[in-house]
Amino acid sequence: MYKKILGVTAAITLSLGLTACGGDEASDADKTVGEQLDHKIIGIDPGAGLMKITNDEVLPEYGLDDWEVVEGSGAAMTAALKKAYDKEEPIVVTGWSPHWMFSNYDLKYLEDPKGTYGGAEDVNTIVRLGLEKDHPNAYKVLDQFEWKPENIEEVMGLIQGGLDAPEAAEKWVGDNEEIVKAWTEGVDTVKGEELKILYVAWDDVIASSFVVENVLESIGFEVELIQVDAGPMWAGIASGSGDALTGAWLPTTHADYYAEYEGKFKDLGPNLTGTKLGLVVPSYMDIDSIEDLKTK
Repeated sequence: MYKKILGVTAAITLSLGLTACGGDEASDADKTVGEQLDHKIIGIDPGAGLMKITNDEVLPEYGLDDWEVVEGSGAAMTAALKKAYDKEEPIVVTGWSPHWMFSNYDLKYLEDPKGTYGGAEDVNTIVRLGLEKDHPNAYKVLDQFEWKPENIEEVMGLIQGGLDAPEAAEKWVGDNEEIVKAWTEGVDTVKGEELKILYVAWDDVIASSFVVENVLESIGFEVELIQVDAGPMWAGIASGSGDALTGAWLPTTHADYYAEYEGKFKDLGPNLTGTKLGLVVPSYMDIDSIEDLKTK
């Protein structure tokens, strides 16, 4: 490792000095990103389309056969990210926008020159067949529900700041009357009509579901929010046991579920545009592309 031979005393002194100054860090600097991370990417729940794309398309396409995407949850992913970020340690996570982590941390997407993650996705509202006939006013609100990434990130930020999801939704709705007014235009109030909204425990879907719940309840609906995994969420709408969902990531993330149940639900179109999927790292990491995971 050294260019010339040192005397025993000098060598011992240098060795002790390196240890005191962080010899392990010097050693890590000689490792590739893969070696430092034990070739692990921190993922989310296994049913997510983002996980499927990363495992089935991204890793093979970039020759990252020795890498593993660790299954977990959105909460576990962000906890691992915070732990590494606070220590300025390397980490690679599966990420998406909108997400509050981009407001809390200085992050970047790794470039995807092969286009494996596709372009920007939309988040659509999906309802059961027959909802328009059974609950026309709820259908109209859901059909008119549309906002921007910065709107949903405000709600996510309120939740991360310490508010419960219902409190965050109430505050955002109260602070954004003009936006909400467009959702309820031409809608009549009702008395006690019951609705079931299904959602997955992703931060963005939690935000949209609780906001929609708040708006629907303000016009007289009794809304039950039911947290499930992605598969049961789609199956519930297709079977009619659930009335609506506001977190359908398309055309990629939920593509398999969309194809499986097509014809058994009504797609009301996007409520949010301008999303993104990919691999995310802290900006202090000296890599810029997915290709760097193999070469650096």
